[in-house]
Amino acid sequence: MSLGALMSEKRARPTSSQVYMSKEVDWKMLDKSRFFFLGAALFSGVSTALYPIVVLKTRQQVSPTHVSCANISLAIARLEGLKGFYKGFGTSLLGTIPARALYMTALEITKSSVGQATVRLGLSETTSMAVSNGAAGLASAVAAQVVWTPIDVVSQRLMVQGDLSLNKHVPGVISSCRYANGFDAFRKILYSDGPRGFYRGFGLSILTYAPSNAVWWASYSLSQKKIWSRFKGPYGHKEDARGSVAVQALSAATASGCSALITMPVDTIKTRLQVLDAEENGRRRAMTVMQTLKSLMREGGGFGACYRGLGPRWVSMSMSATTMITTYEFLKRLSTKKQT
Repeated sequence: MSLGALMSEKRARPTSSQVYMSKEVDWKMLDKSRFFFLGAALFSGVSTALYPIVVLKTRQQVSPTHVSCANISLAIARLEGLKGFYKGFGTSLLGTIPARALYMTALEITKSSVGQATVRLGLSETTSMAVSNGAAGLASAVAAQVVWTPIDVVSQRLMVQGDLSLNKHVPGVISSCRYANGFDAFRKILYSDGPRGFYRGFGLSILTYAPSNAVWWASYSLSQKKIWSRFKGPYGHKEDARGSVAVQALSAATASGCSALITMPVDTIKTRLQVLDAEENGRRRAMTVMQTLKSLMREGGGFGACYRGLGPRWVSMSMSATTMITTYEFLKRLSTKKQT
């Protein structure tokens, strides 16, 4: 029996104390080809809309001094035009499709498998949802980083090209060399650093995104239940598409804020590790985590320097999570197999 069926069985006879929740669509109920095809199209559109915010966040994180988002935006618009907000977008989009496929597959399979196990162990529905969603978030983040880390390394280096603040001298730290496009960046990174160059910051990526995803998905499921509890009635409530979307969006935004705040220092160090190089005796080489952290401290602001880019990252994560989760839930319903 699928997780959705097990959960539905528990909700079969509503009581006065029962909380209505939107019907769960699990992995076994999906038409996989439609799920991945529509998913690639929908998530590509979302990524296109949110990409400029990611560029602002990345430039703030690698800047040797604190620069506001407004000033960075004006500088990009004045010196680079609209295309400045989409540097590295082609590379990012190319990697997003397989990364999203890995993410969604790991997410749904883990959520379904762990959910069934927790229900059979006799855990409550609330606990079962939190555990299965948390485990799914952890597994999906680890799986996706295999693709996302190399894409991050290449696309982020393209994002910061043309950033005049990186021309300011910071002892022992230099920005990466110039690239004509994503393929040129790939070739030069492979030549200078070898295959391992594409996995700079991989460990930090796992430390950033795996716990963040686990907490996010667990918080998301619990937030949904809490919000739906305000709409309880003696016989539950008829599912309303607009109501479901509103609850999903609010739950996603709630789960995003704390996640951004907690993981920001690790994300800043990871981004700088992937974009900047160390210079010793005139030779360029990859920085270590400690060198990256020390360079941040030298630039001023103490530990607060690790929170550069928090504003756009907070906005990006909230907007991304809200649009992604509503798109994702919509996608699952579009991809549900027809009942025969």
